[in-house]
Amino acid sequence: MIQSGRCNFPSRRILEGALSLGRKFHVFMLSNRICGAETQRPRLLRHSTPPFLLATQGSQAPPKCAADCPIGPAAESMASPGVSEFLPELPEQNCGYRDVQYWDQRYQGAADSAPYEWFGDFASFRALLEPELRPEDRILVLGCGNSALSYELFLGGFLDVTSVDYSSVVVAAMRARYAHVPKLRWETMDVRALGFPSGSFDVVLEKGTLDALLAGERDPWTVSSEGVHTVDQVLSEVSRVLVPGGRFISLTSAAPHFRTRHYAQARYGWSLRHATYGNGFHFHLYLMHKGKELSVAQLALGTQILSPPRPPTSPCFIQDSDNEDFLSAIQL
Repeated sequence: MIQSGRCNFPSRRILEGALSLGRKFHVFMLSNRICGAETQRPRLLRHSTPPFLLATQGSQAPPKCAADCPIGPAAESMASPGVSEFLPELPEQNCGYRDVQYWDQRYQGAADSAPYEWFGDFASFRALLEPELRPEDRILVLGCGNSALSYELFLGGFLDVTSVDYSSVVVAAMRARYAHVPKLRWETMDVRALGFPSGSFDVVLEKGTLDALLAGERDPWTVSSEGVHTVDQVLSEVSRVLVPGGRFISLTSAAPHFRTRHYAQARYGWSLRHATYGNGFHFHLYLMHKGKELSVAQLALGTQILSPPRPPTSPCFIQDSDNEDFLSAIQL
């Protein structure tokens, strides 16, 4: 801010204090397993710097990942990797989370490793999810990874579950892990071009898949045209494979002001509800019901995704004049 005709910037001591506080907060959040159930020791990250300070340190630009796509070192620290104490190898840049080659490499040996849960395990959102499901529902899980979600749905009495992922490595691993449950189906498939007939499913679930596809976005408020198109491809396919009256459930850490505008498109033909879950750190569950309508307010938010970004505000310069009395203009 500007006071008494000069700019006041934070002192070095303040900045160092903020950095120290950030590190302590990061360790505290890790030690309390903010997305999981039980407390455990802090896990080691490749990036020791708190994620929100990465952009302020060093000369090399950090990996770009917007708040709308919280996949990255911060999100890895919020995942629940079973009993494993160490995180898997991270990509060099967050946009690497969009590449199937990264996931193929990451999932080598997944058949024998503990499940890895993005944004909480089944128990953390079960109370919100189960009321939206019926035992006879045909359920499709998008971007299943090596999560135990599909198996836990089966154990919960939902027996018709199909899971897809574009990593053939993890699909093979999951088939091997759950070979004792032949009713569970696993398919290698790109969620942007599903190979199922229209109206094949009563429920479609995704947990962190859209976040991975949006990894690499530079601005959480203005998603690139490529990012908007990618999300639209997925959501269009979801709407297509859902029966009338079907439900789409999306679990993410993207808050409504980032994610609602993507879901709130009239062409998908669904309504939209939002809820939060988790202890200490809230994740988000979005429920879309095909055949119902969006509210006027939601439709208005949806139009923002198609609007051009606002032009940057012109900088305000103080005009220097020999005739201006600066001393009398100072407000003490």
